[in-house]
This record gives sequence, structure tokens and C-alpha cells, in this order.
Amino acid sequence: MAYTETTTIGYGSRVGNSFRSIGTGFLLFIAGTALLWWNEGRVVKTDKMLYEAEEVTVELETIDRINPEMDGKLVYATGFANTEDSLVDAQFGIGATAIRLARDVEYYQWVEHSQEQHKDKLGGSEEIVTTYTYTKEWTSEPVQSSRFHDPAYQQKNFVLTTADSESWQAEKVTFGAFLLNEHQICSIRGDEPVSLSLDSLTLDGWNKEVRQVLGRHGGNGVDAAQLVHVNNNQLYYGISPSGPAVGDVRITWTKVLPAKVTIIAKQKDNTFTSFKAKNGKTFSTLVMGTRDAAEIYEGAHRSNHMLMWILRFVGLLLVIIGLKGIFAILETLLKVVPFVANIIGWGVGLVCTVVGLVWSLIIIGLAWLFYRPLIGIAILAVAALLIWFFAFKGKEKLKQMTAQNRGQNQQNYI
Repeated sequence: MAYTETTTIGYGSRVGNSFRSIGTGFLLFIAGTALLWWNEGRVVKTDKMLYEAEEVTVELETIDRINPEMDGKLVYATGFANTEDSLVDAQFGIGATAIRLARDVEYYQWVEHSQEQHKDKLGGSEEIVTTYTYTKEWTSEPVQSSRFHDPAYQQKNFVLTTADSESWQAEKVTFGAFLLNEHQICSIRGDEPVSLSLDSLTLDGWNKEVRQVLGRHGGNGVDAAQLVHVNNNQLYYGISPSGPAVGDVRITWTKVLPAKVTIIAKQKDNTFTSFKAKNGKTFSTLVMGTRDAAEIYEGAHRSNHMLMWILRFVGLLLVIIGLKGIFAILETLLKVVPFVANIIGWGVGLVCTVVGLVWSLIIIGLAWLFYRPLIGIAILAVAALLIWFFAFKGKEKLKQMTAQNRGQNQQNYI
């Protein structure tokens, strides 16, 4: 059953909050503008760096021996990334010879969800009704139910055991006669399950500990129950893995085994480092499997432009939110009459959205004018066209409203 709380914010507090939001709005507006400018320069510089790198990339004939003549050059090579390092999770005694060993821990807990409904009151105050609901879910860490708003769900959560999600990585990974650097090792992917092999003595000890915890939380009648279960690469704490109960914990281990990889990086003695372009941008990459150099560079260009559009959207959003924060005071001052304030708020929101879009186009255009003049001029032309369109439409709308008002006044007079 849902639990609700109602709070009221007075008109004076709302006005004060709106004044404070002006400063936040300016900061968001400036941050969005700076992000838009920086992003356009980043795209151009990254593209130039990738073209420069592609032109000087040479293929290693073999990785089985180190060719001193290739030292300092940007090389492309495909081969087997291998390791003999033994990685161990000392807390549980789980180990594997692998490039990476990872432990993932999940807890079955009550989780609180909230939903707010805002209602303006005549006189400028605001009523906020918050509805809290609770569901059982697997979470990445224990949930403190003592902080729940509904007293009926407080102190409901507990856990049968605790452990952190963690990973261990090999220090020495070879690539033929070469050693991969830490960044390259981190880029190796391909999780596989770790087969668990635990002796009965260890399991009995864990069972005893879990039985005591469960007993303290009302779990009577489980003295003979198996409370720690092993299933492939998962260790499950609880009565039944197929029917999870609050407090249950599941721990999963995965490993990354040696695999074939393709790298593009600058050879430095018996290892690799990043290539530095003339504009200062750096590049090195490791991808799984066998890939052509041209294919890798094409993917890097796509990723660069995809990030460009993501950051453009984020920048635009920051600018619009910032403008709304600056001018939100206009709507708040009129909250004494909610109907009028809603109309003004809708208008302010529309204007801020249009102005934010035009401003973002201007910033993008100026940035491209700085980096690539022809494209910059085209973007600025589009921004100017939008300004003219909205200004012209605004005048036409104003004329129509004036004409309608005159006609109504004449009819009233007759």
C-alpha cells in the first residue's frame, strides 16, 4: 500500500528559491555555452589527428620479435594477448589464470520509490504530495531501510553476508615479444564464467554463519537447511535461489581469458604508448579480434561524430535549462494567481527553448567559423534565418491579435 506525505511551500519561500535559481541558471547557461564551443573544436582536432595517424600507420610484419627500426613509429598489429598471472579473490578463495578476475555482488532488498505531484494554491503557495511505494529488487549494495519514509517498511532490510564488487587485473600481459601497457590491458574484454570449486568444510562454515544471521531476523526452522548454494559461477546465500527473499545475496565471478586482439599504438622499446599528433591530440587503441586498420579508423571517426552530437544535445539542454532558471522568477511572482502564472510559464518556457536553440546554433557557428569557416558561415545563416522567422511570425501574430481585439470592441460598441 502506498504511503503519502504532504508538504506546503509558502509564496515567500518560492520567490526566494527562484531568486537563488537565477545564479544557478547563469552557471548552467555559461557551462552549456562553453561545452558547445569546446565540443566543436574537439571534433575538428580529433578528426585531424585521426587522419594524420592513419597516414603514418605502418603494419608490423611480426610481433614475435622486436624490430628496433620500428621504434617510435605508429604501428598496427594483430596477435594473441596472453598472460600467466594467477589472480585470486582472497576473501572467498576463488582464483584463475586470467587477464582479469571480477566479483559481482547483488543484494535482494526492499527499495523505496517516490513520485511527486505539485499543485499551485491561490495566494502563491505550493502543495507537494509525495507518494512512496516499495518493491523487492536486486541491488548493487545494501539498502538502508531505516531511512524509509513509511514506518511499516523501516528496519525491513538485512543481508545474510556482505562483500564488495571488485576486480583484479594481470600486471604482465604479453603480445608476442611485447608487453601491453595498463590502458591496453583494461581494454581487453570477453567475460566468461569462473567454475567454482569449494570444499565442503568451507561451505559448512559459511552455512553456520548464515544460519545465525537468519535466526536473528526471525528465520526459525532452518537449522537443517542448506543456506549457501553453488551453481556454476555463482554463490548464493539464501534458502532458495529460485525464490529469493529479502536478505539473500548472490555473488558471481567472471574472468577474461587470453584472446586475439588488434592494436594501433606507437612502439616504444618492448611496449607501446600513445601517438601524439601535431595538434597535441593523442591516439592509441586496442580492439578485440582481427580488424583492418582502415576499419578501426572508420569506427574511430564514427565514435567521434556520435560523441559530437551527444555533447551538442547536452550543451543545448544546459543552455535551455539555464535560461529557464534565469527567467523562472517571472512565473513565480505571478503564482498568486496560478492560472495566469501557468500561461506566463508556458510562454517563458517556449521563448527560452527558441532562444536557447538559436543561441546554441550561433555558438556552434562561431566555433566552426573559427575552425572551418565555410561550414561556420552556413550554420550562422541558418541561425539568422530562424531569428527572422520567429521575429516575423511574432509580428504577424501580434497584428492578428490586435485586429481581433478591435473587431470585438466594435461589436461590443454596436
